[in-house]
This record gives sequence, C-alpha cells and structure tokens, in this order.
Amino acid sequence: MISTIAIYFAVGYLVGSVPFGLLLTRMAGYGDIRKIGSGNIGATNVLRTGNRYLALLTLLLDGGKGAAVVFICMGLYSIHKFYFPAENFLSINTMAIIPGLGAILGHCFPVWLKFKGGKGVATTFGTLLVAVPFTGIAACLTWAFSAFFFRISSLAALSAMIVAPAITLIIYGPMPALINAGISALVIIRHKDNIIRLRKGEEPRIGKKKDAARPI
Repeated sequence: MISTIAIYFAVGYLVGSVPFGLLLTRMAGYGDIRKIGSGNIGATNVLRTGNRYLALLTLLLDGGKGAAVVFICMGLYSIHKFYFPAENFLSINTMAIIPGLGAILGHCFPVWLKFKGGKGVATTFGTLLVAVPFTGIAACLTWAFSAFFFRISSLAALSAMIVAPAITLIIYGPMPALINAGISALVIIRHKDNIIRLRKGEEPRIGKKKDAARPI
C-alpha cells in the first residue's frame, strides 16, 4: 500500500509540474510570463497579457492536471481492489486525493522550473472535483460568488480554500479532510503576498492589466 501511495503521488507530482501557463504564453509570442504582472505561471497572470482565451486555456489545463491524475489513479485503484479484495485498503476518496496532492505540489514547486511555480488554485479545483466531487462543487461555487461580488481573484481563492476542508469532513470523513486541509494550507501560504496586499487594499481586481505584455 505504501508503494502504491508513493507511485500515485510521484505520478501526480510529475504531471503537475508541467507549466502550461509558461508554455502557452511563449508559444503565443508573449515571452516569459514570469517577467510580467505578478510573475506567476497561472491563469490569473496569463490574463494580464490581455488574452482571455489563453488565460482560459491555461485555467483548463492546470485544472485538468489535477483531474486527470486523480481520475486515472482512481481507476487503477479500483481495479487493484477488485483483484486483491483481501488487502487493507484506504477509502477511494482518500486514495484519490493523494495523486491530486502530488499534482498541486508539482504545480507550486515544479522540478522543471527550479521549484518556482504557481499557487495551485486551478489544480486544486481539478483535484477536488474528481476526488471529492461535492467539495469541488462547493469550492468552485464559493470562488464564483466571491469573485462576482468582490472582483478579486485571490480573495475568491482563499474563500474557497477555507470552505473546502469543512465540506470534505462533513461528507467524506476525517482522512480526506485532513489531506484537503493540508492542500488548503499550502494554497493559502502561497497567497501570502496577496494576503498582505488585501490587508492594505492594494490587491488588483479581476481583468485589470498589470505590466501587460504584447506578443513579440
């Protein structure tokens, strides 16, 4: 079981390390996304190029990293349980969220970029929507409502991260909730600079361009 967990986590990390925001902006001619706006490789910073379609594609691919590894590992784990029913297995939701955790860590600390990556929000949403679906839906709705009323992406993300572990605990139990709490803590820590700006009232609103880049 320990070896299975390690393999799932490692696969999740390697897939999560793929920096889609950086790759897409370079292919579109915007250069290195890390040199504009907040310097982040995620969809919010890609949006600061002014290219909404590129930002949407980044969002979908970053979310897809988490969703894909969780979906594949859930399938493999179900097959394993079917052929080896006598083994002492973790719950499907607990095991499913482990490769998602790997993908989130991979996005935040990608091996290909000297461990300097994004903040993990989209990858977290993708993970939760497949591993613990009701939590994922609740987190996405929390993000959407907060973003609609306050127009601040980081505040919406922080709100979703606070809600997610509680929903997981209520519906899926303590072990998935504990892992979810670790994920939320990681994402919140990655937003430390945003939290400082929020307290100062200096956090930019959604859609606002900051040192926007143009194709070269």
